[in-house]
Amino acid sequence: MIPFNQPPVTGDEPYYMQKAIENGKLSGDGPFTKECQTWMEKVFHCPKAYLTPSCTHALEMAAMLAGIQPGDEVIMPSYTFVSTANAFVLQGAVIVFVDIRPDTMNIDETQIESAITEKTKAIVPVHYAGVACDMDIILSIAARYKLKVIEDAAQGVMSTYKGQALGTLGDYGCYSFHDTKNYTSGEGGALLLKDKAAQEQAEIIREKGTNRSKFLRGQVDKYTWVDVGSSYLPGELNAAYLYAQFQHADAINNARLKAWNTYYEELRSLEETKDIELPVVPSGCEHNAHMFYIKTQNIEERTALVEWLKKDEIMPAFHYVPLHSSEAGRKFSRFHGKDRFTTQESERLLRLPMYYGLNQENIKETTKRIRSFYKC
Repeated sequence: MIPFNQPPVTGDEPYYMQKAIENGKLSGDGPFTKECQTWMEKVFHCPKAYLTPSCTHALEMAAMLAGIQPGDEVIMPSYTFVSTANAFVLQGAVIVFVDIRPDTMNIDETQIESAITEKTKAIVPVHYAGVACDMDIILSIAARYKLKVIEDAAQGVMSTYKGQALGTLGDYGCYSFHDTKNYTSGEGGALLLKDKAAQEQAEIIREKGTNRSKFLRGQVDKYTWVDVGSSYLPGELNAAYLYAQFQHADAINNARLKAWNTYYEELRSLEETKDIELPVVPSGCEHNAHMFYIKTQNIEERTALVEWLKKDEIMPAFHYVPLHSSEAGRKFSRFHGKDRFTTQESERLLRLPMYYGLNQENIKETTKRIRSFYKC
């Protein structure tokens, strides 16, 4: 069987996890948590990074830091994971969805400005498949209207936009280290801060609304409850596992890019005959090969192709059902403008097996079966 995903394993994880046990500190903000944060700050040129238990938690922290209040409006694409919207709905916001671009599956930056009202407080670009949104335009709009930009870069670790790491362009950036991502701690995430001035408030939110971080640094003689917050610290075993992966970050990235490029070359002939469409990576964007997807002609063809591949135990997967069409989406959001591409493109997209350790033979077997489906 060729599975859709396998969590990445470098081989060094048991060593670092054993070190965490020997350190005698398994709760949050231990040595490995700090090592991971320092690594991200250095590699991504980020003023401050915080590990969190998930990208969901990072998004929730960002919503709180952005000061989202009941009745505020937040603009984002409907083609995204539910956490992107939930984080802001939890603060009482109304989600305003706009259409996506059919080439990258990212938010259509040309639709954002017309969706802005006096209640709009933030824009949430989602970097689908680790390919950057058009951040120049988005940041320009945000600056004109004094809006916060919160990057959902769950899939974008190690990707860049014009040389700058995804997650570091907006006011806040959110990463995922779920076991379906390029780097994992099983469950995990990170919040990146562009402005170090937000660090103190982020520490308070992350430490259950207390000033415990100041206490641990010896800045106060006791800690107490000072504001609203929650428990947004991952355990040290998770951080130790992730740290092992960071030590092999370039090797993991290069292996995934090699697999992505093989898929592309093996399937290029089907795009030339217009049987399928392949992913688009715009100029100025360096992606991290988070996923490889193809687009079929329609949902019926996609369903037939899925069944065709599964007969040979090749396990593809389609992706998000657009949030605006869901029960909760109808309750907590509205769609601005016309849904020209969000639903249509979501029904055509099919993700192929992609993970660290996927070998060339498996890729070629998968692409051979796809070509046979189209009788090529």
